[in-house]
Amino acid sequence: MVSREGLDALLSPRSFALIGASDKSTFSLLVHGNLDAAGHRERTYLVNPRSPQVHGRDTYPTCVAIGQPVDLAFVMVPAARAADAIRDAAAAGARAVMVLSSGYAETGPEGRARQDELVELAESLGVAMLGPNVLGLVNVTAGIPAMALSDPPTEPGGVALISQSGASCGAMKDFASMAAVNLSHVITVGNEAMVTVAHLLDHLVDDESVRAVAIFMEAIREPELFASAARRAARKGKAIVVLKAGRSELAARAAASHTGALVGDDRVVDAVFADLGVIRVDTIEDMLVTAGIAATTGRIERPGIGVVSISGGACDIIADLADAVGAQLPELSAATTAAVAEKMPDFGHAHNPLDVTGAALVDTDLWEHAIGAVGNDESVGAVVVVNSLPWREDGRPFYGQKYVDAIGRGMKASAAPALYVTQVMQPIGAQTREVLRAGGVPHVVPGMRAAVEGIGRVVRWSADVARVGQEPARVEPLAARRGAYSEVDARALLEQAGVPVVPGVHVHSADEAETAAARFDGPVAMKIVSADIAHKSDLGGVRLGVTVDRAGAVYDEIIAACSGAAAGGAVLDGVLVSPMRPPGTELLVGVTRSAEWGLVLAVALGGVLVEVLDDAVLALLPVDRDRARELLGSLRGAAVLDGVRGRPAADLDRLCDAVEAVARLAEGLGDDLESLEVNPLRVHGAQVEALDALVVWRGQS
Repeated sequence: MVSREGLDALLSPRSFALIGASDKSTFSLLVHGNLDAAGHRERTYLVNPRSPQVHGRDTYPTCVAIGQPVDLAFVMVPAARAADAIRDAAAAGARAVMVLSSGYAETGPEGRARQDELVELAESLGVAMLGPNVLGLVNVTAGIPAMALSDPPTEPGGVALISQSGASCGAMKDFASMAAVNLSHVITVGNEAMVTVAHLLDHLVDDESVRAVAIFMEAIREPELFASAARRAARKGKAIVVLKAGRSELAARAAASHTGALVGDDRVVDAVFADLGVIRVDTIEDMLVTAGIAATTGRIERPGIGVVSISGGACDIIADLADAVGAQLPELSAATTAAVAEKMPDFGHAHNPLDVTGAALVDTDLWEHAIGAVGNDESVGAVVVVNSLPWREDGRPFYGQKYVDAIGRGMKASAAPALYVTQVMQPIGAQTREVLRAGGVPHVVPGMRAAVEGIGRVVRWSADVARVGQEPARVEPLAARRGAYSEVDARALLEQAGVPVVPGVHVHSADEAETAAARFDGPVAMKIVSADIAHKSDLGGVRLGVTVDRAGAVYDEIIAACSGAAAGGAVLDGVLVSPMRPPGTELLVGVTRSAEWGLVLAVALGGVLVEVLDDAVLALLPVDRDRARELLGSLRGAAVLDGVRGRPAADLDRLCDAVEAVARLAEGLGDDLESLEVNPLRVHGAQVEALDALVVWRGQS
């Protein structure tokens, strides 16, 4: 159990003990040097029973011998001595420890056992343990560089950075500095043996200095806590931007289900993040730039982006970049256009993107006027201002300071948040930061691509958090279900839940098959009924286009085909007779279980070809009809639902009702359900019908 008191001691300690301090240890040299430079020398105690002096200072044989309270202890001793070090730290009052040394779970079973022993010990002592295999942390806001990395950040900002990798964290905090993304915290988590990313996120969401969180992670431990913290962050308007490494396939426990083949670990993560309002990125640069934008803008109220630039070429490039990522550059209102035109030269044009032309080099007020007008347009949610900045650290005054000043004034006059953007990726050094600070510019993004893509992500996140903040309606659980279900049983479940199902007659003889076929107007489909056979067509258990006069004979043929050794002794329960349907758009609507996140809905195009087309979208339950519409619209082939090749457009209301009904049924079945699949769900205009269904219960062999 990780307590809030323990996390407070970890993130905001007042005194420090370096256990295993040594002049030969790079960890020790860096941690001590950072704390010393930040003014914590008198509250930093060096513990080494074998060396009377380390780093030019006297040492203590134990933490207890210090005689002063210790909040945070750094454990830098070999694994065999780590447990004794933690006991000593706890005896001296420490409520938090960082285990910097390695040799634990990352080395194999023996290391895992050592790590588990440390966790058990820390829990028994009421100590929060970060690590093992960490480089520490920096609380930039509080001026606490408790980290074994050089050049810890000192200028506080609104982005908290959490990294599973210590070495990568060094590159991350260096890039953040170059890109002018000011950090509130830098935290490495290593093996996450006790304190996890979820614990830290849960704590940082309530920190007023944190306005966005950037996370590099390989796995999501404590998923329930992570989800709870993410939803609280969404409600508070704090963006979470995640770079998650590692891609693998979820072992499909229900091997019979096409849904299981579609749902991989990484796709589930995408669905989880979408459900939680978490922004997912693929690079360190995107993670930090996006988090920096979100920390500056907060939630963007409207999706439109207004652009003001000194360069017409930059306007063209941004328009192309925006189109590529689906970002909106709306037309300006007549009132805005008129207001801009008042100041524009005759050769300029008042539209979005707005080129203020070279006239802004002469009349700096044109910057202020244009930014204020665009930023107050009713369709604009954020403003991008493109202009140059110095990159050399030569100490010379910037010739363009007056333009930066005018841009800063325009940003203050803008109702929408505004960002200064350079045309190319360039370092934002101390001199450039001072230029921006003097001009009153709140944030800069180096490079137009980074800016457009980053703002696009924040705009999409801003729309998502409204949904994330809503408490979904829950479904009352249905009666417990067990045992194997045939298609007939599955159809009954669907019908009870309000899912439209193609008509069918369950027959047990050739004569009954002929009678059933005669009830339908035209040829029929005939399928074996057996809870033991999932893929019926593979065994010859499906026959299509059967005429009435052939129904009896086909019944016998199907029973014979499914009675052989290939069926593995499956128990047969007759045949299902249904009317043939003309071609339509076929979808899969299925639900399968993730061990970490519970039931996951998959919607895919293609029917039996879903694995070939691989056009699927996922979402965690619950899913209502509005969410179903979003999911359908995000399919790559969504346009087929609008009607193609002479087929009518799908009735999206009925289709969404059917998807919602499947999701609600699965939710009601709850813990008993392993997977539920409708495949195909045929759509032809207003006709929406399940043509086949499969249910697999947990524990079913």
